Amino acid sequence: MDQKRLVYFLCTGNSCRSQMAEGFLKALGGDKYEAKSAGLEAHGLNPRAVRAMKEAGVDIGGQTSDVIDPDLLNKADYVITLCGHADEHCPAVSNPNAVKWHWGFDDPAKATGTEEEITARFREVRDAIQSRIARFVEEGK
Repeated sequence: MDQKRLVYFLCTGNSCRSQMAEGFLKALGGDKYEAKSAGLEAHGLNPRAVRAMKEAGVDIGGQTSDVIDPDLLNKADYVITLCGHADEHCPAVSNPNAVKWHWGFDDPAKATGTEEEITARFREVRDAIQSRIARFVEEGK
């Protein structure tokens, strides 16, 4: 059996987008990939992200909000940033075989408006991330 390839999703606070990406990759490609996520800072798991993911059938409630681990970063086969700030400030990846990509998604935690409007924004970002993860798994990168 081949070893699972490590995908490390990075964001600023590791509270929403990177957590969603980790959850979807575990659900959709957990047989091929090991998914981890982290942030430049740890802002805690956003409860709205947990609810939005639960609606999609993925429980991320047990995941933790972590800061970037240099060891994981340098073991990763893929380092994928999900926000511009993380892309610009990601520590150097010393693994010459690692693939580094940037998949930019708006931060749903910055949504304003009514609770329904904010929830809708979380769902939009969740669905966009799910679609991108599904394509990644399908392409077998």
